[in-house]
Amino acid sequence: MNIKLAEALLRRKELQQKVDQLKSINQQQLFEVKVKRQKVSDDIDDILAQVPKLTASQVTREYDYYARALRLCDAAIQQANWTADVAVGDEVMAAFKD
Repeated sequence: MNIKLAEALLRRKELQQKVDQLKSINQQQLFEVKVKRQKVSDDIDDILAQVPKLTASQVTREYDYYARALRLCDAAIQQANWTADVAVGDEVMAAFKD
C-alpha cells in the first residue's frame, strides 16, 4: 500500500499514542487475582476479591500488534528520509558570508 508521507506521519502519531496507552496497562500486577478474607464472626467470613476483566495475554497481543505496526511505520518514514529529494534554494545549503 502506498500512502503519502504526511499520512504516514499521522499514523505514526496514532500508533505511538496507542502503544503508550497500552504500555500503562501491560503490567503483570494488574492481572493478578487478589483475595482478601476477613473473619466477621465465628461462622461468617467477609471475602473481597479483585478479578481482572482481561487476561495479560489479551493486552500483550494488542500491545505487540501496535508496537510492530509502529516500528514498520517508522521504518518506512526513515526510508523516505534517506531517499526523498527536496528542492531548496541555494542559500539554504550555503555557508554564512560576512
